[in-house]
Formats: sequence, structure tokens, C-alpha cells
Amino acid sequence: MAPDQTAATTEPVTPTPPVITARVPETTPVEASAVDQAPVVFDVRDLSVYYGSFRAVRDASLQIRQHEITAFIGPSGCGKSTMLRCFDRMNDLIDGCRVEGTLEYHGVDLYDPRIDPVEVRKRIGMVFQKPNPFPKSIYDNIAFGPKLAGQKGNLDDVVESALRRAALWDEVKDRLKKSAMGLSGGQQQRLCIARAIAVEPEVVLMDEPCSALDPIATSRIEDLMQELKADYTIVIVTHNMQQAARVSDRTAFFTTEVNETSDTRTGVLVEFEVTDKVFSNPSDERTENYVTGRFG
Repeated sequence: MAPDQTAATTEPVTPTPPVITARVPETTPVEASAVDQAPVVFDVRDLSVYYGSFRAVRDASLQIRQHEITAFIGPSGCGKSTMLRCFDRMNDLIDGCRVEGTLEYHGVDLYDPRIDPVEVRKRIGMVFQKPNPFPKSIYDNIAFGPKLAGQKGNLDDVVESALRRAALWDEVKDRLKKSAMGLSGGQQQRLCIARAIAVEPEVVLMDEPCSALDPIATSRIEDLMQELKADYTIVIVTHNMQQAARVSDRTAFFTTEVNETSDTRTGVLVEFEVTDKVFSNPSDERTENYVTGRFG
């Protein structure tokens, strides 16, 4: 309840944390023809990431837009995954890691000291490279997040909805109480996607989600991403340029700069554009060399 504004007080007022905008499910997805008009979800300006004194990513600036799939591509060691982990503050868990510059989520500085990283991760889900289901039943894997968030009562509808959105319900509906470890690799990855969206995030981050999967399972995950972007904003790191070309609306190409003195490599964002342009008419020669296979 708001305090009585007519009452006089000599007590200092503690600043309230900035509000993190919640997802609005009824927002209309933006058509591809209007891609530039899609609302900005993340606004990144001059972002650098350090591990101790080592700068892993230098001065990256880009905007992630709503209901789009954004792909990060580039050679190994160029900072793609480091950049991705900035969006849900997973780098906070690494000793000595710090972020400089600006990263705003719906206009709120995600690195404001008053922002709770746990609250950030409720709104921004993560799917990792290797499927990592919990050693629990399929049902309990999906129900874990909602229970942790304090949701009580019957979670059957939540579990079914998440599994349906992850295109897995028909394959597992008769064995929900069996261990998730018995699923195939592709099924486990879709289960992890279902687990991520069960808590109703706005954004889903995917760090090379298909690298451990066979071509058939990869194709199913790619089809799923296209379906999910109607409800979620997706950012994916991939080493597979064909995958980036197939599924993404925009592509960011990162490369490395080598320090001749220390022999260390710093990731730099070379180009960020609509995917068709990156692959057919890139603006930077380094991008062209990478997408045509001349290096990387």
C-alpha cells in the first residue's frame, strides 16, 4: 500500500529497485516486413566483458528486438557465449568477471546494483549446449521452475502447456512420471526448452542448442524455434552458419583481435544486420571472409 502523502516524516526514503517490465503475452508478433519496427528488448551500448584484467569482449553495441531470432556467429573464442551470458547475468557466477558499458532490458539497466539477478533469470531463460535434464521425472523437470517461483496447486496444465509448446507432449504424455534421463538427446533438449518456458519468460537464450544433436533432432529444434518466436524473443549462439541463415532474423558476427604482445584474444562485434544481408551482401570484408569460408 502506498504511504499517506499528507503525513510528514523525517525518515529517509529508501529508493525502490527499478521495475523490470513483465512479458505481455497478448503483444502481436511483428511481421518480417516490419522487422525494423519491432520493439527493442535489449539495448546494448559499448559493452565490454572482463575476466580479471583480461578483456574478453570489447565495446559491443547492438539491439535485440521482440519476437525475433537473433544469431551470434563467429570463430571459437570470439566472445559469443560470453556475450550471451550477459543478458541473464550468468557471468555474475564467474569469479572475477565484470561487465562495463550499458545493457538495458526494456529501458532498465540490468547491471544496476538494485536489480536482483534471480528476478532477471525468471524473465530471461537459458538453454545450454548439452541437454541437462534433472535426474527426476519428466513431469518434475517441467514443474520444478514454477514450484520454485512459488506456484502452488495442481501444475498439470502448466506441464502440459510447456510440453506442447516445446512440441514434446505427444511423445511423452504417457510416461510423464518416468525419468527424463531415458529420453533421446533431441527429446532431452526439447524438454530443457519446455522447462525454460514453463516459468513464462519473455526471452529464451540458447547457447549452441543443437551442437550435440543429429541432423533430424537439429531440424526439429530449428522448427521449434520458428514456432516459439511468436511468443518469445530468442537469442542463439551457433557455430553452424547454415543454421543461422535458416532460422534467424538478424545475425551478429563476432571475430577476435590478437594482442601481439600478450598473445591474448579479444572478441569484437564486426557486423550486426538483417540475416539476409549478412550472408548475401555483408558490409565488412571480415564478415564476407567468414561466411564464405575463407577463415574460421
